[in-house]
Amino acid sequence: MNAIYLDNNATTSLDPRVASVVNELMNERLANPASQHAFGRTARRILESAREEILELAGARTQGMASDQLLFTSGGTESNNLAIFGLAQQRPGTIVVSSIEHPSVLAAAQYLEQQGRDVLYLPCDSSGVIQLAPLTERIQHAPDSIALVSVMLANNETGVLQPIQQITHLCRPHAIPVHCDAVQAIGKIPLSFRDLDVDAMTITAHKLHGPVGVGALVLRHSAKIAPHHFGGFQQLGLRPGTESPILAAAFATSVSIAMAELTETNARMTRMRQKLEQSLMADLPNASILGIVSPRLPHTTSIAFPGIDRQALQLALDHAGIACSTGSACASGSSQPSHVLQAMGLPTDVIRGAVRFSLSRETTDEEIESARSIITQVVRRLAPRDS
Repeated sequence: MNAIYLDNNATTSLDPRVASVVNELMNERLANPASQHAFGRTARRILESAREEILELAGARTQGMASDQLLFTSGGTESNNLAIFGLAQQRPGTIVVSSIEHPSVLAAAQYLEQQGRDVLYLPCDSSGVIQLAPLTERIQHAPDSIALVSVMLANNETGVLQPIQQITHLCRPHAIPVHCDAVQAIGKIPLSFRDLDVDAMTITAHKLHGPVGVGALVLRHSAKIAPHHFGGFQQLGLRPGTESPILAAAFATSVSIAMAELTETNARMTRMRQKLEQSLMADLPNASILGIVSPRLPHTTSIAFPGIDRQALQLALDHAGIACSTGSACASGSSQPSHVLQAMGLPTDVIRGAVRFSLSRETTDEEIESARSIITQVVRRLAPRDS
């Protein structure tokens, strides 16, 4: 039996069309894009063309004096850290994050808290949507006390979409910077940097069939950040170091493919996700879909099997040929319960029995049908026997 990969929120496979771009460029004689000779200028053209293409596809402004910027990074974690530390250093006051953020945002906020900065953690309701009342109240009483708001566009565990435009509507009149982690959303749902009205947005290539090792922080033209790496002039000195034209071009190709196929892929993944959820609910009446009443990403589902240990279930499914996860890949080595599900206030047996399945455009109907059968069998085998 072929293994069924349902852990695409952790990473996706490299699209052959992207691999072809990488292979072609690796066989060329590319120099350092900062070099002034002809080889360097060629590398620079590839790099800047990729930067411009990603900005356009992400809905950023690329023309005129108010053009937005894109800083290439090593991935989502670095981009989130650069946004949190870089923006927070520009303004005193409170850092506002949600309680369901990715570990790369929460850990950065917690570090700043240890250094004496005030951090406000926005709560989350049982449907997986963050609550804006504490932010609204703070803005009404002391808008100048807020240094930065950082909230993800879509949660990586539940797939639940978050009210980013409501946040920017609250913050924009007071010039409060807003950062958005859009790693899981780009290429899965329609997305426009300018429509979101945020100041900074994190994206990365390996979540949409691009290579691991390259991400980006998109910045509004007026956004000011402080660098946290030093030693070079590249990327306006905000993220110095030699950029990779090959990774940049591969990133641009992966975004281009994802956007071109977005409508079809979105509909197909939504249909398959719903099929998996509905069939498992029919087979296993005790199962519950977390965040089901909220708008969600088309490819992500968090399903709880009360009475089943999530880690035992993940291992058993892995042995049976299905790859899934118990939460963020960045925290997969931890045996601690999901901070996202805890923030949702879910019952302990639900939290202990929840696993995440995430599809991609490569997932097939046949795989979904096989996964349904295998998951059902494994859950029934692990279910505690009545005494």
